[in-house]
Amino acid sequence: MPKRLLDCCASDFRSFTKSDLLESIQKSEGRVIACETIGTVQPLLGNVTKAEFAASMGADILLLNMFDVQHPVIRGLPETEPENVVRMLKKMTGRPIGINLEPVAEGEEGETDPIWKMSAGRRATVENALRAKELGVDFILLTGNPGMGVSNPAIIETLRKFKAAVGDSIVLAAGKMHAAGVLTEAAESILTEADIADFTAAGADIILLPAPGTVPGITMEYARTLISCAHRHGALTITAIGTSQEGADTDTIRRIALMCKMAGTDIHHIGDTGYTGMALAENIMAYSIAVRGIRHTYHRMAISVER
Repeated sequence: MPKRLLDCCASDFRSFTKSDLLESIQKSEGRVIACETIGTVQPLLGNVTKAEFAASMGADILLLNMFDVQHPVIRGLPETEPENVVRMLKKMTGRPIGINLEPVAEGEEGETDPIWKMSAGRRATVENALRAKELGVDFILLTGNPGMGVSNPAIIETLRKFKAAVGDSIVLAAGKMHAAGVLTEAAESILTEADIADFTAAGADIILLPAPGTVPGITMEYARTLISCAHRHGALTITAIGTSQEGADTDTIRRIALMCKMAGTDIHHIGDTGYTGMALAENIMAYSIAVRGIRHTYHRMAISVER
């Protein structure tokens, strides 16, 4: 029987199955921190990857955005064969690793900033899901970067395919932090109870929704309604700060954190654009302290990957 994730160390994560990881999150009762980083941009601390930096500030789970499974690159890692990039990062951080894949067909991307330009290895295809499994990824989040044109129906269709291909071994999360370029799915329409029912029926283990206060119309009360719906359908939830508010002041971060906890979420996500590619380091720690105090935060920051 797995321990609650709060108490886990690197050796626990190495032995975890998919069901172990999900159970350990649930046992932590809303005190798990997931930090998203972009590994293809210059590290902030020389030869220290952004993922390592985020882990050092209290992140329990690391999510890689813009990670191309066909050409795996994380800047700051020691020289590593592409096949071993994810495993090397897991070794160096002692954390479960997830990646974003985006369900948008070639040629159907929306208008977006060049920084988010799509590559073949970031598309949510079965080929890329199987490749992610080969690389050692623990979970896949089906979502969309700004302006990419990812819709909820596309997420549902992809979930069905991924459940059949990798759903027995990889945690599948799904949802959007913002409209992702689909204006008919903005504000309160980013995620509805009907979407949650469809996501879970299609194979989602975790439902992602915007954190209260990050998207117009997403209040704590509305988030609570959506989270309760996800739990009724047997899924966990992750509330996400994906609107550059990961670069706000620490008081704002604490307020969002407590609203997410009061709404009942299982995992707290903090995004990757405080700086380019990572939240402000002090905000990761402030978020963690707000939802689980200094003891658990410092324990996660201090514990050796050799344990």
